[in-house]
Order: sequence, then structure tokens, then C-alpha cells
Amino acid sequence: MFTHDLHDNFLPFEVERGNQKLSIGGYARLQSAIAEQREKDPNAILVDAGDFAMGTLFQTIYSTDAPGLQTMGRMGYDATTLGNHEFDFRSEGLASSLRAAKDSGEKLPSIVASNTIFPKDKNGKIPVNIQTLKDAMDEYDVKDYIVIERKGIRIGIIGLMGKEAAGNAPMSGVMFDDAIESAKSTVATLKNEEHVDLVIALSHAGTSAVPSQSEDEIIAKNVPDIDVIISGHSHTTLEEPLIVGTTILGSAGEYGENLGVLNISKNEHDKWILNHYELRSIDDSLPLDSTITETIDIYKEAIQENYLDDFGMEFDEVLAYSPFDFTSFSTLGVNQQEEPIGNLIGDSYIHMVEQLEGDDYEPIAAAVVPVGTIRDSFSKGDITVSHVFNVNSLGIGPDEISGYPLLDIYLTGKELKTIAEVDASITPIMNEVQLFIAGLSYTFNPNRFIFNKVTDISLQSIEGVKEEIDDKTLYRVVGGLYSVQMLPFVNEKSFGILSVVPKTKEGTPVKNFEDQIIYMNEHQEVKEWYAIANYFKSFIKINGVAHVPTYYAQTHDRKIVVHDSSMWAILKNPNAIILTAYAVLLAFVGILVLLVMLVVRRRKRKKEKLIG
Repeated sequence: MFTHDLHDNFLPFEVERGNQKLSIGGYARLQSAIAEQREKDPNAILVDAGDFAMGTLFQTIYSTDAPGLQTMGRMGYDATTLGNHEFDFRSEGLASSLRAAKDSGEKLPSIVASNTIFPKDKNGKIPVNIQTLKDAMDEYDVKDYIVIERKGIRIGIIGLMGKEAAGNAPMSGVMFDDAIESAKSTVATLKNEEHVDLVIALSHAGTSAVPSQSEDEIIAKNVPDIDVIISGHSHTTLEEPLIVGTTILGSAGEYGENLGVLNISKNEHDKWILNHYELRSIDDSLPLDSTITETIDIYKEAIQENYLDDFGMEFDEVLAYSPFDFTSFSTLGVNQQEEPIGNLIGDSYIHMVEQLEGDDYEPIAAAVVPVGTIRDSFSKGDITVSHVFNVNSLGIGPDEISGYPLLDIYLTGKELKTIAEVDASITPIMNEVQLFIAGLSYTFNPNRFIFNKVTDISLQSIEGVKEEIDDKTLYRVVGGLYSVQMLPFVNEKSFGILSVVPKTKEGTPVKNFEDQIIYMNEHQEVKEWYAIANYFKSFIKINGVAHVPTYYAQTHDRKIVVHDSSMWAILKNPNAIILTAYAVLLAFVGILVLLVMLVVRRRKRKKEKLIG
């Protein structure tokens, strides 16, 4: 049995299936499905391929209570691996979580992490924070591999972090060896020294429709002695397993929507073959396991006391009622377009700062919201604190409290235009960087040359009033810590063609982004999710309940996409970048023409001499 990418989804949640909304998932239901399977086969193993943490309010007690690991232990998981999100609270956060789990005295799942390495500084020593994590991993007994025995079969289990996933854990402090080379080495040890009969890889690398990006398929091709790969990270749902050579590869989808079940046996050639594969839907046909339900209730109390009380909010508190659905999370960001949820989040950031500053409010020109930081959506009905947190659940601030804080920076008008161009030009290459920008209205044509797609841009108030942008003026911009920190990478992603340099109010480049954090009081950071929750509470009340205005049921010309492939539409109004490119191209053509003319003239002279 297997899962992956659970992301702390302890409670059932709602999804759209066709025209229906279904309640699925939840660990109490998942436990019932696991129990049913164990009745059929008490010797079945239960594993997880990482990212068991981060995504709901339960992450707020990750470092103090380790709810994911403790609950997986109670559910009987044999092993899991570390995904990139287990490092979201940096090395110190993971270390604290491992220690909290170990100190609980609970039976815990084994953790396998075969390609994690601890870098040393220039003096040959492991930095203090990384040493703290290493010590915690040693105390928990995290291993390169484990060997368990069932039905007389020796089973070796390894854990891998993929390249793309490792890139999504930039603050982990650790490094990761090449997954293929680590797998080859570890599998060789299992085969030659441990004499295992079966090798299972819990791989947080993922699959993709693009063959060159389907890391787990590539691992399977290069390490054929892996018999089974449980593939996490890409949140893939494989209704049928992938067979790569003799390796069986399974994925059960995200958030505990399904329990994967895989049954294999050896054939006459001593190779493991597939007998049965299914994804058991975790829906409301399954009863709630009472023990896991009690566990969840205890954790909810801890969340309330240790986190939500500081924000003056309650776990299931209804903030507002939405009379309509927002774009489903499954399709959010698929198309390059304006989205009402992006508008709402950006507007909430601006509203939060305006409310905090009161009469001293300094106008914010724009709020930046990347689609990659939006982790869920809102549906018609009551919107609770828990729902809002799920939508913007990522990260941690320097206060070591869950949730990215808001901060403000200053950009020139030219840089504001550059951000819009980044959205227009880089999104088709990296969809996760698609931006929703409250405060701007811009038009772009996807058919135009890269870095020259935006054809019109202006400031736009929430009421729709437009104002011309002055290239040299400094404008105040607000966004989450992660989002704003990523802005300087525009240089890198555009090969140095575009530039965005976040600045202070005085116009000097920001050296430490944490200095720009916005606070609710002397010590409490304004978290992204809290700004959204606060905004919901500000809406007009009907029968005592705030209602989301119909303004957010539609778009408002903040991002206008015009598909025009005519030659005039593509070539008109070139910006400085394209004019430079034209100049380089013309110079190249000129040189080419000159060279051709010289060659022709030389041949002509040579011919005349021969005739003479």
C-alpha cells in the first residue's frame, strides 16, 4: 500500500468531479481503507514517497508536535522518505520535528534518505544548523536504506530526492547526490551485502509527460535492479502503473485522495511481475476511524492554542460566504490569464496595509501574487479560517512561525513594466512564475517576440481608474517574502535582458529582504494568509455573515490577452530590447551582404584575369 504528497491533509476536502462536488480524503478515512486492506493481507507493507507535511493548518505544529510522522506511525506506515516540503522550515525546523516525533515515544515510520548529504564549510566543518539536523536524523535513525522481511521475503527500501524537487528546497541547507548514482550504489549494497529479494524505491522525483523531465522513469531505465518505484513530487495519478523494463512504477495522486495498492509476485524467470494494481478512492463511503479522529481533534486543539489564538481566529471560524465558485485549483494557472482569486489575494494585501497604516497609509501601486504560491481555491459556500490558510500555506518567516510574511519594496515604473513583461514572456516557459498583479492593467499578445509581448500597461485602481506609469518614479509594491525575493532572479531567467532590483523607500537596493517585513505590532509579522482572512471579514455582512462581492466573480482588465498573429500586430511598437535585436540583426545582415559582395567581386576579377 502506498501514498505520497499527503501535505498534512488530515481532514476531508472538497473536489470537483465532472459537475459534482465530492468530499474526499482525510486520514481517518484513509486509515479505514488501510485496515480493510490489512484484513485481506496482514503482511502488506505501507509506504509513503514524501511531502507528508506542509499544506494545511496542521503544519503550524510541525516543529513542536510532528503530527504527520506521529500519525503515520499510528496508521502503521513502515517507511517514508523526505520530500522537498519537509525542508520548508529549513534544517532547524526539520530537526525540531524529528526530535518531537522521537520524544513522543510513539511507534514511528522508518525514514529512508539515500542521497542526502551534509555539506562542509571551507574549514571542513559542517555548519552548526546542518549539524543540528544531522544529529536529529541520527537520533531518529534516518537511514540510507532499510530491510524488512515479510512472508520470508527480504525487502530493501531506499529513499530518493529528485533533481527538480531538490531545487524546490533552496533553504534546506543540505545537498543531494545524483539520484541515479545514489540509487545504483545503494541498490548494489542491498543486492550484494543484504541479499534482498525485492527493492522498492520511495522516490520524490516524479513523472512527466515530457520524457526528458520524467525523472522516475529515467531512474528506472538507469537502475533496472529497482523492482518497484513509488513516485512522489509530481502529484501524478496513475490509474495504471508505468512499466519501465521490469520496473513497476506507481503513483496514487495527491493529498490522500487515493490509497495505492500494488500486488506482485515472482515469475519463472525470478522477476517480479504485476498481479494487481488499484487506486482505492478515499471518499465518504469509508467510515471515520475513531482513533485517528481523536488524534486529529487533539492536534486541532494544539493548533488553536499555539498558533491561531495569536491571530485572534479559530480553526473552523466562518469568515465569509461566497455565492459563487472561484476557478478550480486543478485548472488554476493552466491558462495564461487573469484570475479572480489572484485579484482577491492581491487586493487583500493592499487592504491589509491600508488598514494597518490608517491615516499614515502610503499608497501601494501594486501587489504581486505568483500562481505557484496559491495552493488551493475557494468554492461556493462558507469560507473558514482553515480554508484560507490552505490557499496560502507556504513558508515561514524569521519569527519561525508558519506562513510567509508580507513585505514592501520599491520599484521604478520601468521595473513595474518589466514585471508585466516577465509574466507575459516567461510564463509559457515556466508556468509556475505566472503572476497576478493587483494595481496594474496590461495587455499582451502571446504571438509577439519574447520580452516584447506587452503592448499597453498602466496603473489601475480597484475601481478601474487608470493612470500612466512614469518610468523613473519609485512605486511601492507589496508581496510575500518568497515572491519578492524571487524578483531579482528576473535577471537570470531572462539571460540578463530584463532587470528588476527591489529597493528601499530611499531608492537603494534591498540588501536584506527581512528588513522590509510588515508588522501588525512590534513583533508580529503580517502573514499572507492572515491578510486574506482579514479581507474576507471586511466584506459587507448579510444576516451577520460577510459575503464575497460579485466583483470577484469576474475579471477586470488587469491582464488582457490578445491573440493576434497578423504581421502588423507582431512587429508594431517594438521596445528597446527588440530595437536592439533588430539593430544587431541588420548589422549581421549588412556584414553578410558585404561578405557576399566581396566574394562575388573576387570571383569576377578572377574570371576576368582568366579571360584576359
